[in-house]
Amino acid sequence: AYFFKLSKYQDRLVKYYEENPDFIEPESRKNEMINNFIKPGLEDLCVSRTSFDWGIPVTFDPGHVIYVWVDALANYLSALGYLSDDDSLFKKYWPADLHIVGKEIVRFHTIIWPIMLMALDIPIRFKLYVHGWILTKDGKMSKSKGNAVYPMDLIDRFGIDAVRYYLAKELPLGNDGLFSYERFIERYNFELANDLGNLVSRSISMINKYCDGVVPNKDIVKSGEYEQSLCEVANKAITKTIACFDKFRIQDGIGETWQLIKRANKYIDETAPWVLAKDDNKREELASVMYHLAESLRIIAILIAPYLVETSNKILLSLGKANTSMRLDQLVFGEEFSTDKVFLEEKLFQRLDMEKELNYFKEQ
Repeated sequence: AYFFKLSKYQDRLVKYYEENPDFIEPESRKNEMINNFIKPGLEDLCVSRTSFDWGIPVTFDPGHVIYVWVDALANYLSALGYLSDDDSLFKKYWPADLHIVGKEIVRFHTIIWPIMLMALDIPIRFKLYVHGWILTKDGKMSKSKGNAVYPMDLIDRFGIDAVRYYLAKELPLGNDGLFSYERFIERYNFELANDLGNLVSRSISMINKYCDGVVPNKDIVKSGEYEQSLCEVANKAITKTIACFDKFRIQDGIGETWQLIKRANKYIDETAPWVLAKDDNKREELASVMYHLAESLRIIAILIAPYLVETSNKILLSLGKANTSMRLDQLVFGEEFSTDKVFLEEKLFQRLDMEKELNYFKEQ
């Protein structure tokens, strides 16, 4: 067999780890590779076989074929035309900013892959993110155990946004996540239907009722104690959500956005628009509340766009902001709205009956 001399690059790999401490996320996976494979001494990798003929022939020794993982990892380059007559795709797309891999193949991507690139003199300019498994109460999913959960079954019943939200919220950085129907329905009801769904439906309904469906002009808006607090929470949510996403802490980023959702719900209770509407002397104050709610919804819609894709679009469309910029780094509180009337065709998330839904999946 032919071997790839990994040991030759061991010191260089360790140096790269040290100079690029965020190369592998989470750090626990990097420590695992260092302690389990690098410190004991990297073993050279057998890359060819002679016991079968399927595979990539070794051109200088026809009795051999290249065997995984070298041929598999090389696809990241060869698929883009690396070293071919037309390498335009390689020049355009390489390197990918981020490689996302499962924890069971972390050794191949954090040790063999970067060493291959070093051997080829290809700069390593990307990050590796290692995700965990989605487990059930019975452990790993398997057909033999009968505990497998099929994503399309969930999507067909609850919509793709709810499934994306649950997975993003329940699968923390680098660790395993647990799926259970009970937990899924709880998150759906309390966070999607109650927190977010009710905020959107209440706000749109009040803008229609008190402002003839048109979001008030921000120039007439007055800012008081509650408005200032709401704006501070919104700007904090923007900053912290971006920071969390930059570090692939999606779960934490969702939590930061939800702080704004909860604050906006509290803002409604604090300002009591239904009381302001009864007093003609409070019209400007009422207009200010309606503007701040609409602007909060716009901010929230953009922050949730990476995981609640369809829901984000529906909220922005209802506000007349379908063509708004989705750049998080340009997001600030205080945008003007058009004179188009707001609308919401149906509730974003209907509350689920726990017992009914559990019985439905038991019968499947």
